[in-house]
Amino acid sequence: MKKKRPTLQDVAERVGVTKMTVSRFIRNPDQVSDPLRDKIQHALDDLGYIPNRAPDILSKSKSHAVGVLLPSLTNQVFAEVIRGIETVLEPEGYQTMLAHFGYSQDLEEQRIATLLSYNVDALIISESQHTPKAQKMLENAGIPVIEIMDSTSTSPLHIIGIDNSAAAREMTQTMIDHGHRNIVYFAARMDERTLQKIAGYKQAMTANNLTAAIKETRSASSFTLGAKFLEEVLSEYPDIDGIFCTNDDLAIGALYACQKKGLRVPEDIGIAGFHGHDIARAMVPLLATVITPREEMGRLAAQQLLKNIHGEARHASVIELAYEIECGESIKKI
Repeated sequence: MKKKRPTLQDVAERVGVTKMTVSRFIRNPDQVSDPLRDKIQHALDDLGYIPNRAPDILSKSKSHAVGVLLPSLTNQVFAEVIRGIETVLEPEGYQTMLAHFGYSQDLEEQRIATLLSYNVDALIISESQHTPKAQKMLENAGIPVIEIMDSTSTSPLHIIGIDNSAAAREMTQTMIDHGHRNIVYFAARMDERTLQKIAGYKQAMTANNLTAAIKETRSASSFTLGAKFLEEVLSEYPDIDGIFCTNDDLAIGALYACQKKGLRVPEDIGIAGFHGHDIARAMVPLLATVITPREEMGRLAAQQLLKNIHGEARHASVIELAYEIECGESIKKI
């Protein structure tokens, strides 16, 4: 049998006051006397009372919640984005409502509809490609919506992110400049940002009259996948002397697999990743990677949304953030 949640009437009877008095206390504790305030709070705590915010949301059309829609909640990239968002929203009395969609556009459409049904005050989304229905919902939501992660999106929404293609092109060129010529790209998921990175990698390889080679899967990235890819490319591309990965997970897996096989990094094979995770900053050798401003991205998105919610001037349509090329120790020295 489902247990009944405590009501305002239960609290009022416990204290010996009216429901209106308890409601007044919840809205503003200063509206009741000090002794009564303590009694009501004790009763609320003792009963485990959970406020029903639905009437307040309906009357004010405000939920003091921001929907955050991400493709994954386990990927460290997005964990840092969330941290940036919450450091801004929580002090302002806003909660984040998190939802993930596993890189599925159909699931993303459903999650957008669900978040909007809860009357969130704003949305932060992380993809630029949506179903037609999802795109229409976002454009007609009537609330601020910011798209993060990709600064080159053609979306009509407000955008905060980096140029993934340019970052991949620059890292590939850096590897080439450091003496790596036969570079294979490791790709997973094959989402829009990965495709942009592949495009940047190909541009750099073509500009240097080198042959591009891509090892790809639609499966999720992992350390073990990076190791598996390494095993396969050693036979498929015997002249390989460089690996550029779509994220640090694949790069770390490939690096450890090289060490296990007795291959020297970077002398035999240079390896670079993307994003600059904490573990990549503590490895031996230090991983070459593209350091991306994930937490800053989350903070900026939250700050801009709060300005929009409060009626302040809207920000520029696109805010492009800087990335950093970290050569580390896993590619050759010049």
